[in-house]
Amino acid sequence: MHIVKERKGFTLIELLVVITILGLLALLVAPKMLGRVGPAKQKAAQTQIELFGTALDTFRLDVGRYPTTSEGLQALRTNPGIEGWNGPYLQKEIPLDPWVNPYIYTSPGNHGEYDLISLGADKIQGGEGENQDIVSWKGLDQK
Repeated sequence: MHIVKERKGFTLIELLVVITILGLLALLVAPKMLGRVGPAKQKAAQTQIELFGTALDTFRLDVGRYPTTSEGLQALRTNPGIEGWNGPYLQKEIPLDPWVNPYIYTSPGNHGEYDLISLGADKIQGGEGENQDIVSWKGLDQK
């Protein structure tokens, strides 16, 4: 009597077929998912700028002015010695933009009482698409 042992596992051909199918799926899905990263980062930057705007407005209500350029956004977290300061106006540390760069804050600004800018993916002024600057004085359309 001959006893046959059951083999468990996959053959090399089965593994190659599965790997090929997964590779084809990745080729189809990855570009669609990766194409959404840039716009998501832009939306996140615009949302952060709007949240800074709310904190800056609250600071102004308490102090009577926006933080100066030299005081910067850090004045929203710690009192730089200003009478009337009633913060912190942001509960967490000042975040970097989605491309891991500090936001640029100036007050008075060229476009209003303050300007708040993220330079986008290219980290230089101007640009289009993902390289477009995200600014406090325009919406996400930025046109």
